Amino acid sequence: MSNERFLAYYRLSGGKHEAFRKAKDICLEQTVEFPEELVPAGFIRDHVVGRIESFRKTGKDACEARISYACDTTGGELTQLLNVLFGNISIKPGIRLERFTLPKKLLKGFEGPRYGVPGLRRMFKAPRRPLLCTAIKPMGLPASKLAELTFLFGMGGIDIIKDDHGLADQPFASFRERVRLCTRAAREASRRTGRPCVYAPNVTASHPQMVERALFAWREGAGALLLSPGLAGYGIVPYLSCATHLPILAHPAFLGTYVLDPSSGISHHALFGQIARMAGADASIFPNFGGRFSFSKQDCRSIAEGCTDRMGPWNPIFPAPGGGMSLSRVPEMLKFYGQDVLFLIGGGLFKDGPDITANARRFREMVGG
Repeated sequence: MSNERFLAYYRLSGGKHEAFRKAKDICLEQTVEFPEELVPAGFIRDHVVGRIESFRKTGKDACEARISYACDTTGGELTQLLNVLFGNISIKPGIRLERFTLPKKLLKGFEGPRYGVPGLRRMFKAPRRPLLCTAIKPMGLPASKLAELTFLFGMGGIDIIKDDHGLADQPFASFRERVRLCTRAAREASRRTGRPCVYAPNVTASHPQMVERALFAWREGAGALLLSPGLAGYGIVPYLSCATHLPILAHPAFLGTYVLDPSSGISHHALFGQIARMAGADASIFPNFGGRFSFSKQDCRSIAEGCTDRMGPWNPIFPAPGGGMSLSRVPEMLKFYGQDVLFLIGGGLFKDGPDITANARRFREMVGG
């Protein structure tokens, strides 16, 4: 058995006494889930039960508890680590997981991102500039039309052309036909321009279907995969990364309610930054501030920090802000995020005129491409 422990930081609502009661409850609920007075003395009470390492008041009705857990409680499994961090307490109000720190033992047990920032920069021969991403849409177009869009975007210099996250295996654009046609389109655009360009299909589905679709996409020559871990589960991310050796783009679908209440859930930093990275995503998509969603500048800053702050041996990953963005916002976004960012403009690239390739080319020029 190991004596090593990892740390989780929780924001607890309420006065000091109420918040401390919640902290004590977390220690039991997230480990033994057993009445405190009945917890056996010795190993279980001293080692297995969570431990309050520090507690402080941070506001009028808020406190922060730093709680440690034995590394052994995770069993070395990603899903169990998430369960210890925020399992049962996700059902209780007034508790928010803000961030966590893992010792080397746990960090070595998870592969993290296969590519991250340095790997994707090598893939797209982009040592300094931001990477560019767009989405083929709208849902309802046949696969042939989506492939035409893929080609036009690729000719304009977009690095990653992904499925819109709502594209699955609908009859108007079946998965296999879409992957075949869009992969060929991206490959042809890359051949003509001499620049790397990849298509990333959405493989989110049931677990057997995800594995089958990811392997099919890999065999057809897709260059990345789009996955919504809130729908698919975080445990499948490292499996697909290992099975295909393709970069993974994590989409935020189904995760919004975790972060929207500032007194409950999981922080933007932890969910879209640390957890996405720990699971093995190479880029984390999230709604940018000032778009059609409600994320603030501070929310987006914290996500970028979670994607890029030092986490043991893991590479930083690309924060990928999107959600109602337009070309007019690019200078502001460049100033805010810097160069280590993957810009995602989807519908906005259709608004600057009918020439999709010209719009994409302008996008590339704006980031120094």
